[in-house]
Amino acid sequence: MTIAPEPETAPTGLPDTGPPAETESVGTVVLAGAANLVIAVAKLVAGMLSGSAAMLSEAAHSFADTVTEVFLYVALRRGGKPADEEHPFGYGKESYVWAFIAALFTFVGGAGFSVYHGVATIVSGEHSGHYLIAYAVLAVSFLAEGTSFLKARRQVRDESRRWKVSSARFLRLTPDTTVKAVYFEDAAALIGLLVAAAGLGLAQLTGSEVWDGLASIVIGLLLLVVAFVLARSNVSLLVGRAVPRKIHNQIAADLRSIPVVTAVPTLLTMQIGPGDILVAAKVDFDDNAPGREIEAASDEAERRLRERFPEIRYVFLDPTRGVPGRDHVDGGLDR
Repeated sequence: MTIAPEPETAPTGLPDTGPPAETESVGTVVLAGAANLVIAVAKLVAGMLSGSAAMLSEAAHSFADTVTEVFLYVALRRGGKPADEEHPFGYGKESYVWAFIAALFTFVGGAGFSVYHGVATIVSGEHSGHYLIAYAVLAVSFLAEGTSFLKARRQVRDESRRWKVSSARFLRLTPDTTVKAVYFEDAAALIGLLVAAAGLGLAQLTGSEVWDGLASIVIGLLLLVVAFVLARSNVSLLVGRAVPRKIHNQIAADLRSIPVVTAVPTLLTMQIGPGDILVAAKVDFDDNAPGREIEAASDEAERRLRERFPEIRYVFLDPTRGVPGRDHVDGGLDR
């Protein structure tokens, strides 16, 4: 038995209160991209005037983040396309493809340049001075990056409250990789700015450009960590990640609470997009229940699941003969 949603009543992925997740994510990405572009130009000018490896690494960092935001914007737009005949489950997974490309660009464009330039600076030891300009740009960049980070953090906090989980757990499990990417990239940018300032300060105090080069390498390694975390998350979602165990168990409990349901031998779930979940289950109905009651029970199951989790987009129930003493639910993640 199959239960599928009507196109005009597809859930948005969030409760009715508050702005839609996609709209808020677009705003977060656009703000981060604009801030990164302005900052990147300022850092590049300061880096060229000062000759600081850390400043040039920060410029590469910001340029990489700017291009990343473009990929994330494309991810939101492409992933939000409605389902069609060739893609009956929609284009939600395409957003993970673009987000994965964004993570790779952070790895290649930002981390690679930073590590290379840091090593080159340590070897050559060149620096042309103009520390004041570099410090001023770092201070302004910190304010701009901080503004973008606060918006991303506010969205993360609001989303985690709706799911009644901590912000850390939300970031680990959320299928909305765009807001996750902006949050981690902005956090890394703020840390990178502090590292660059420390490297410049130590280089100025000691007269050794080794500190400036080391700061550049640390920034590159920081970007490597961020790129790895984001790439791993997107690969998991592309392969087909189940919902968290807590949600999985609640779905199973809701199905078992239907009066004519005696067992749920198998329950499989999958995130098919940032705000879309697919549910497929083998359900053992009461052998004495007439077809009419089974149909009514299936409708009730759909209503209960969507009422509790608006992100559930598709529900497929397969009536199956139960095995005595067997009522376990497969397919969840122990998280």
